Amino acid sequence: MKYVVLVSHGMFAPGLHNALGMLAGESREDILSTSLENGMGADQFAENFRKLVSVVGKEDEILLFADLLGGSPLTVSANVLAQEGLLSQATMFSGMNLPMVLTAAMMKDDLSTEELKDTLISEAQDGIGEFRIDALENDDDI
Repeated sequence: MKYVVLVSHGMFAPGLHNALGMLAGESREDILSTSLENGMGADQFAENFRKLVSVVGKEDEILLFADLLGGSPLTVSANVLAQEGLLSQATMFSGMNLPMVLTAAMMKDDLSTEELKDTLISEAQDGIGEFRIDALENDDDI
């Protein structure tokens, strides 16, 4: 199984997990999340992450998404994966957003990990843009 694992500062990962459930289906066992909450130490986050990934077997893959490159959630998660012997089964991304993780959840079983990497980065980039509505010159036309 390929797991989509979300980690972040604050409640971003659990919130994104919730939004993902609305779009990709709730109660999916292949989507997991945890967060480094305000006032929580790295050791507690590491233990929470260790418990979260305890369901991952040696034949499984992990698609790990984090909010910030080099942030504690990503670096601590990588360290735990290394300690648990799972690092070679993980592909890690930073800068997660909803289009990126939605694509991962929906396409992870249809593409190879290499194909998926390029698709996910493209989706993340394409999901960023300015939403602009030009004001009408004459509001009476509405």
